[in-house]
Amino acid sequence: MSKRAIILAGGRGTRLRPYTVVLPKPLMPIGEYPILEVIVKQLVNHGFDHITMAVNHQAEIIKAYFGDGSRWNVRIDYSLEDKPLGTMGPLRLIKDLPDNFLVMNGDTLTDLDYASFYEAHLQRGEIFTISSFVREHIIDYGVLEPGTDGYLRDFREKPRINYEVSMGVYMCSCSVMKHIPENRIYGFDNLMMDLIQAGKPAQVLRHTGYWQDIGRPADYLRAIDDFDSMKNGFFVE
Repeated sequence: MSKRAIILAGGRGTRLRPYTVVLPKPLMPIGEYPILEVIVKQLVNHGFDHITMAVNHQAEIIKAYFGDGSRWNVRIDYSLEDKPLGTMGPLRLIKDLPDNFLVMNGDTLTDLDYASFYEAHLQRGEIFTISSFVREHIIDYGVLEPGTDGYLRDFREKPRINYEVSMGVYMCSCSVMKHIPENRIYGFDNLMMDLIQAGKPAQVLRHTGYWQDIGRPADYLRAIDDFDSMKNGFFVE
């Protein structure tokens, strides 16, 4: 069975400046590879045979690097936004989507088993499936909890809070497309709220392995270190 993946690679990477002044964020190097090439290799290893890259900012550089995908034994084509459309809006520009397809950000470093994630979505017959990760956030301050009278009632020194967050990796049924408007900015947050209101909430599957995006300089440097020490956990050459 053919497996289709859509990679969202059109962002400007403003949070990653100055690194992204010259290169688009999906081509930022992780080890000896651009992060987007790591993703392509992983998808191919998990049986995906058709990848569409949704591009905008510095699209020609990305297209020049990946071409038609023959170097990786996969079909690669491109969907070009002529204006920013958010996270989910670019899907409306792709007219040949199959019944089910994977959508993911082009700046994600993870050891997720994409094939298993794909199959889990098919088995449940969901409209939309989110791969999630539990991220710990440490507050770098002493947190005060005063009462209404102005006197301190409790105090926590640098508390740790866990959040379950989206990894930027999703499986979609083609029926989700009727919820996405044409030709305007429409994000993941918009779609999630619209699905909840329609009584068709997304399924959430928690990943317990490794995940890191490279959206900020500190995250990018952490991903470089992790890739060097864990390369064999991400793909096999």
